[in-house]
Parts: sequence; structure tokens; C-alpha cells
Amino acid sequence: MVMPRAESTLWGHMLTPEQNDFLTRTGPGTPMGELFRRYWIPALMAEELPKPDCPPVQVQLLSEKLIAFRETQGRVGLMSEFCAHRGVSLWFGRNEESGLRCPYHGWKYDVTGQCVEVPSVPVSSNFCEKIKLNAYPTVERGGVIWAYMGPPAEQPPLPAYEWVELPATKRFLSKRTQECNYLQAIEGGLDSSHVSFLHRADLNSDPLHKNTAGAKYARSTNTIFNVLESPGGLLIGARRDAEPGYHYWRITQWLMPWYTLIPPYQGHAANGHAWIPIDDHNCMAWTMTFHTVRDLSAQELELMRSGHGVHPQLIAGTFRPVANRTNGYLMDRAAQAAGDTYSGIKGLAIQDASVQESMGPIANRTTENLVPTDKAIVMARARLRTAAEAVQEGKRAPGLEPEAQFVRSASFVLPVEAVFEDAAAKAIRVRKGEPHVAV
Repeated sequence: MVMPRAESTLWGHMLTPEQNDFLTRTGPGTPMGELFRRYWIPALMAEELPKPDCPPVQVQLLSEKLIAFRETQGRVGLMSEFCAHRGVSLWFGRNEESGLRCPYHGWKYDVTGQCVEVPSVPVSSNFCEKIKLNAYPTVERGGVIWAYMGPPAEQPPLPAYEWVELPATKRFLSKRTQECNYLQAIEGGLDSSHVSFLHRADLNSDPLHKNTAGAKYARSTNTIFNVLESPGGLLIGARRDAEPGYHYWRITQWLMPWYTLIPPYQGHAANGHAWIPIDDHNCMAWTMTFHTVRDLSAQELELMRSGHGVHPQLIAGTFRPVANRTNGYLMDRAAQAAGDTYSGIKGLAIQDASVQESMGPIANRTTENLVPTDKAIVMARARLRTAAEAVQEGKRAPGLEPEAQFVRSASFVLPVEAVFEDAAAKAIRVRKGEPHVAV
């Protein structure tokens, strides 16, 4: 379902310092932090905990330092990183016999955070029963271990995004650290107009996008936006010129609170992103590539692992991109001047990261000068703020229902006289066994 359009004044619109803080602070007790804790959160890839009793993994979400482990029966625990005794990091812990044991004095915890053994205290004292670390429910779906960090009574239905339901052979996941606040990363995902500039050379050369009509039309810099509210967030239509008498439309889905579904190119897999706050100055950028009717090919997988398409090339054994702030994102000024890349930086993911990180850890939105192509950004900020205020008032967060999440992005060509809203409503429907609508 597509809801009526929400109008918003755009020229020169900017935030006050207080509004910017409201939207960007996500730690415990903050309005945005409480909103985000109402959703299932991608915490780590299932492959990071490959087998029972494997080494634990440090995870930081919404400024909380946590430890994840897969215990002997295969259950996944996610709890406070630090032992309740004297604060030792349980990353050093021994994962054994259905629990995680602190190596310092042997205190042991199960997947619920409950202390089950303190060797130095008699069992008859029942001391263990009084000790419990803060822990969160987890579920494993779509190759991801998800965490719910909100009030138990508000726990929502399980994630229902289309890619989650697909078999592993039809999807590929990656994630990378990004050195900026989650909001400016999301805003980059909402901003379809930058494709015509920042990514324009890659539309011709990247093997996961090139040789499509959509890649040709997306180079047009004459972009008009039609943004509609949806139950899950926003449906963002970006219109460009196609052949005479026709318009090329790209539909980006923004799904509360941090997901985007990228308009696909015909014959290629679809893509999506999620930007999960690590803390207020860093986020984890997840990328999902999936095809609804066929397995991803060996060539596609190799290309994505090597940094093509919307995936980064990572430093081995880490989630840090090879091209990053410390090395100037491996920028090549000669290639920029020659037009080999518009920005001089290789790879769609790193092109996005470079400009978003350049704004600083938290972008200063009090000095912006926005224009009509920023409409989706303005509307998303308003939607996030309204949702956080609603949660503060005891209301339910939006976009939690499966039908709000089970939608698609799309791209298509329409005659200039056609009604965009009608075409969009049809194109975004999930039709199992059918590919995305794309050109």
C-alpha cells in the first residue's frame, strides 16, 4: 500500500542543533535509541559464529558493548561484554559446556546472561542466582543473527524482508565499518540524485551494472522527485529523461528505521543496505545482494568479494575497507581527471563512504542549504522524529508488521502522461517466483 504524498517545504530547510542531536544520538535512554530498540537489529553474520563452542565475538550496538557466543547446543547468546565480578572482558572467555566462562576467576554465564557457576563460592549459598548480565534475545534468519534490545512486551514479529526468506544460494551479504553517524549514511542511501554524479563513470564500467538501459538513463542529471509515504517508511521515486516521450523512474524503498532497497538494473541482482549505529560516531554498513529467481553466479560472487558493485573490498580478517580514511580512500587524481572515475575513487561503496565520512563524525545540519532533490531526506528526518516521539508517548513504532517490510524496489520506463503512483504500486509488490521490475 502507498499512502498519500506528504508535502514539505524544502528550500533552505535546516535543523537546529537540538533537532540534530535528537536524530543522531542513539545510546541508552535517548529518544532515537529507544525507538531503534523496538526493531530486530542485525547484530552479526551467522558465519561469525560458525559452530558451537567457537570463540566469542565482540559486538557494539547503539553504544552498548556486548559479547556474542554460540554455546554447545548451538544457541546464540548476546550479553554485556564484561564479567559481573570485576569487569573483565568476556572476549577472553572460554566457550565451553553450554556457557561462557571468564578466565580470570571462572565465573560462568549461559546465553540468557545468567551466572551459573562461581567456583569460589559454595553452591549452597545460591549466590549465582543473584548475578545476571544484561542479555538480549537473538534469532538467526537469512544468514544474520538478529538481536532485540527493547522491552520484552514490545518484541515485534520476526524480520520479513524478501532477502531474508531466500535460500543462501540466492543472496550475498557483506558489512563494513563506516566512520560516521548512521544518519548521514542513511541520507546518502535516500539521495538518488547523487548517482548521476558520484557514480556516473561506474554505471558504464561496473560489471554488475553496465550494459543496461537503466545504467544509461541514470546518468541524466535532470532529476525530479516524487516521494510517497508508505506503512514501512518512504517510497522514493526519482524521475529522469529516457527516450523522447518517456521518463525513466527509479524507486528506492526506505524501510524504518535504517534500510534502503536500491532500484535494480535489468538482468542483475537487486541490492539493499542497512546502517546500524555502533555508537554515535560510527556505524556498520550492511549490504545485501539477492536475486529472486536464480542463484547468484560464481562470477557475481567473486566480483562482489573483490569490491565490485555495492560491496567493499575488506582488509583480511576485518570489516574495515581496504580503501579508507587513513589512506585517502586510495584516491587517484589522474583517473578522476581522465574521467575513468568521476570522483577518483574506485567502488560504489567506498565512493559513498568517502563523501559521508568527509562530513565529520556527526554532520552539522544547521548550515545546510537544501533543494527539492533533498525532499526524501527532509521527510525521513521528520518520520524518524515523529516515530521517536510516539514511542516516548507509549505508542508502537511504525513499520514492524511483515507486510510493511515485504516490498521491493523497482525501475521502469513510463510514457510522460502515465500516472507514477499507479505504476509504482504495482512494481513494488513481491511476486514470488518473478524477478524485480527493472530496466
